[in-house]
Amino acid sequence: MISVRTTALGLACLLSMSWTSIAYAQTGSPNVARAKEFASSADVKAQIRTMLAEMAPDQGFMWRSLVRDGSSVAAIEIWKKPGRPAVHPGEAEYAIVLEGTGTLVSGGTLADPNPRNAKLVEGSRIDGGTTRRLRPGDVMLIPAGVPHWFGIDGDRLILLGIKLPGAN
Repeated sequence: MISVRTTALGLACLLSMSWTSIAYAQTGSPNVARAKEFASSADVKAQIRTMLAEMAPDQGFMWRSLVRDGSSVAAIEIWKKPGRPAVHPGEAEYAIVLEGTGTLVSGGTLADPNPRNAKLVEGSRIDGGTTRRLRPGDVMLIPAGVPHWFGIDGDRLILLGIKLPGAN
């Protein structure tokens, strides 16, 4: 079983090794367009502001790449409504709660699996998963193939999600 300290340390090492070799999507700032290997705190905040401004009133989810290295990606995820329970068969995901509070249900079995594409299987619920409360600063690891679902308290839950293809 992975401890919180081990997970946080692993994530810190992963980020420190990855930030120097990744490029990220533009957020509209000329400085951001030139920065190919780094996203500052100001860049992250600007991307969140831009995404919130672009979301339609009834839109429940938005995802936008922040930094990328081939198929590995760190992205801002804004959840305004709970999504469907999901599995990413070939991608592990680390996530850090940036803003808001919510719930993570992970593990167990995905009921009524419905493959959407090679990277995503959605279901109707998770049977036998573990429920955890989420708050800013929380770090989580969802191994490839593990069902998960995010619930939202308040008006939104904002995550920095890091997808790692082939990682378990």
